[in-house]
Amino acid sequence: MNTKQHIGILILRISVAFTMLIYGITKFINGIDFIKNLLTQYDLPAFFGYGIYVGEIIAPALIIIGFRTKLAGLVFAFNCLVAIVMVQLPNLLKLNEFGGWAIGPIFIYMMFGFALFFTGAGKYAVSTTNKWD
Repeated sequence: MNTKQHIGILILRISVAFTMLIYGITKFINGIDFIKNLLTQYDLPAFFGYGIYVGEIIAPALIIIGFRTKLAGLVFAFNCLVAIVMVQLPNLLKLNEFGGWAIGPIFIYMMFGFALFFTGAGKYAVSTTNKWD
């Protein structure tokens, strides 16, 4: 990979993970009661809701700094998949008010996580030698 590609991955890592991190920080400040209630509706333990902090705060932070990026990308993608299945599934075949796919943003986040699993963080990362980097 050339330097421009490494810079491109760095820009993607920072920009996309940062926007997800904002969602996580908002949930940290305002709480996750909505998620806990949703989990109980699916007959799942409410404490699973705390996993949102792993998927929306810890994983994005690791992606931004480039530490265990492949693993963090999988966690990030899984978090988005769970959000699609539990919250956005009714919108799967809908368009939003602007004509775009209603679940487009969360789908893009999910694909970003999967892509990082395959590419890793590139050379501009805190760690580059582990198989999960």
